[in-house]
Amino acid sequence: MLQYVGLKAINGPLVVLDRVQNASYEEMVEFILEDGTRRSGRIVLLEGDRALIQVFEGAQGLSLDNTRTQLLGHPVEMPLAPELLGRTFDGAGHPIDGLGEVYAVKRTDINGKPLNPVARVYPRNFIQTGISSIDGLATLIRGQKLPIFSGAGLQHNRIAAQIVRQARLVNPSAGQEEPSAPFGIVFAAMGVKNDVADYFQRAFEATGVIQRTVMFLNLSNDPIIERILTPRAALTVAEYLAYELEMHILVIMTDLTSYCEALREFSSSKGEIPGRKGFPGYLYSDLASLYERAGIIKGKNGSITQLPILTMPNDDITHPIPDLTGYITEGQIVLDRYLDSTGIYPPLAVLDSLSRLMKDGIGEGYTRIDHAPLANQLFASYAKVQEIRALASVIGEEELAEREQLYITFGRAFERLFLGQDFQENRDIIQTLNLGWQLISLLPKEELDRVDSHLLEEYYLPDTTTLLKLP
Repeated sequence: MLQYVGLKAINGPLVVLDRVQNASYEEMVEFILEDGTRRSGRIVLLEGDRALIQVFEGAQGLSLDNTRTQLLGHPVEMPLAPELLGRTFDGAGHPIDGLGEVYAVKRTDINGKPLNPVARVYPRNFIQTGISSIDGLATLIRGQKLPIFSGAGLQHNRIAAQIVRQARLVNPSAGQEEPSAPFGIVFAAMGVKNDVADYFQRAFEATGVIQRTVMFLNLSNDPIIERILTPRAALTVAEYLAYELEMHILVIMTDLTSYCEALREFSSSKGEIPGRKGFPGYLYSDLASLYERAGIIKGKNGSITQLPILTMPNDDITHPIPDLTGYITEGQIVLDRYLDSTGIYPPLAVLDSLSRLMKDGIGEGYTRIDHAPLANQLFASYAKVQEIRALASVIGEEELAEREQLYITFGRAFERLFLGQDFQENRDIIQTLNLGWQLISLLPKEELDRVDSHLLEEYYLPDTTTLLKLP
């Protein structure tokens, strides 16, 4: 194999190599140092016979005169095999669980291949997370991409761990797990601290879900190039499990903000012209290359559902990362700092959250016939609660009319009983819907204008005295 001796220039983690022949963009490169140690890199820019290469482990110790470089003739690849389930990898796809290398059935380019839009199947069936606020009001549909917008210090990591533990495909009419295909999790953590990585590992091992989970852990002190590879390596594994082993895969990626900041740093080191807030102008297309790898393909029994988590800098939902994510994905789940400060977990901001595919994956044959009208009524009633609270902040709660007092009571019960639930509590969709009916039964029937009369006759509860005893 042809080796190039010496380097043209070294700039941070980037090196320049001259007179390169037959090189390809994204091609893997191996560097051999004077002491015989080896480092990996990939070509990130080509200009004529000059190649710009990013070194995964950093360029410290490389010599301009004696470093030997050889092109490996392939892009970054991920080894794939059925035995990936239960394994833990670093951000670049190397095993870190002490169980040895993966005996690969095949190796695949982590950049993936674009899905033919005509071959996509419209998502229908829902995934039960066991969290009422998500299942009832922002339902996750199999094949959907539904991000969680969080903020610094909020409990998104805890929510992610709970979803991994509880998520499953169910048949609500039978109340059992859907038997059509096995269900698995691909979990990718980017830029997390050591204690957060340990928390996820302990949480998954303690509940046994590690056996159906593939974990990728990129720590905050790992190279940024590894952080850029992490979601692509995870999605490559998800595509193999879903489309070749025909599993239903839920991909949880946290934190996409760390990924985007690594992309900004990488773009700056290449001297590219920055866009909004210093992020590269191609941030939209780069995020789309990740999110659009979710879906269902005709002729395949498996599916990929994405639940990316990102923290909004300064809780700003108009920041480029959540803003662009909202354009690409099918809704969002927003966490609320005020609810979190009052001790409500999970602190989901109901009125800011939505699932655009929810309407097609709930109702008769999917969850229950009353799901859609009940969710609409809960949204509408809680919106009135916010209006009445704003009024009460001016005139005082004791000055409110009796009808408005009922809405205040409903709002308090809704937040504590429906939004709030224990970390260990796993509610099925029927429990969630029944609880929703208990709550809107706190209001008079004439206030429930989003629900048909025949549903009111069947599900409305005239006696809600136990709920009225809330402090």
